[in-house]
Amino acid sequence: MSDTLTSGGANAGAGSSAGISPSTPTLTAEPRMSVRSVSKSYTSDRGVVKRVLASVSFNVAPEEFVAIVGPSGAGKTTLLRTIAGLMLPTSGEIFFDGDEVTGPPERLALVFQDYSRSLMPWMTIEKNVTLPLRRKKLSKDEQKRLAAEALSAVGLGDIGSHYPWQLSGGMQQRVAIARAIAYQPDALLMDEPFASVDAQTRSDLEDLILALKKQYGMTIVVVTHDIDEAVYMSDRVIVLSGSPTSVRQVVDVKLGGQRDQLVTKSLPEFVELRNTVLTAVRRPVGEPSP
Repeated sequence: MSDTLTSGGANAGAGSSAGISPSTPTLTAEPRMSVRSVSKSYTSDRGVVKRVLASVSFNVAPEEFVAIVGPSGAGKTTLLRTIAGLMLPTSGEIFFDGDEVTGPPERLALVFQDYSRSLMPWMTIEKNVTLPLRRKKLSKDEQKRLAAEALSAVGLGDIGSHYPWQLSGGMQQRVAIARAIAYQPDALLMDEPFASVDAQTRSDLEDLILALKKQYGMTIVVVTHDIDEAVYMSDRVIVLSGSPTSVRQVVDVKLGGQRDQLVTKSLPEFVELRNTVLTAVRRPVGEPSP
């Protein structure tokens, strides 16, 4: 699936938690998401069983930003889809706000990598953003208001009447993000959301997501291959091993709440964290964590 998934029934006011700074997530609170000994296996047509995830466990606190990295083919997307309730684990459990995940949670949104396939080319930008809102019992005026607010939040407040094919790749990805946040979900999952755009647009979108997190008070989990991106954006980086995947190392990122593409990435602390994460990703199978 490449579309932006937004589960119906989200609380429109859920993203307005006051008094909680995005730089200080409530790590001692009840976890927003809890992944408990999750394993996932597939059986081929020939009956061969392939184990992709092997007893993966971690928690994500309310308003925390967590990045998930690991070697290519480690099962990062499988893990994200399982957290989103798009597939069930072979064993283990996943909880969202204390409720076991057996399908897409109502207050969660998911943005996939391929923006070119996530938008309906025959629909205007406004209609693309309001499409998932049709599942909610809202008037058309309210749907338009939420779409306008979301588009404005991603810097596209004046293009509602345009069509996706009239926009650049970076703008299309902003529309996909706007469609997700139009629900103002409690949590946002993102699977390689900036992999298909150029470096400058990628930097702009990284800063956009950080600003949206602060504005809406969302919990965010992003899968990425980009180590710099993972460290720059997150409160914690979860490093996965090769397949079958387990959690190899968890790295706390203490760079403060205000981050800047030039200043933050030139800090000695940033360089040290980047090297720590990269070393963990490249660590040979079977070698213990430091």
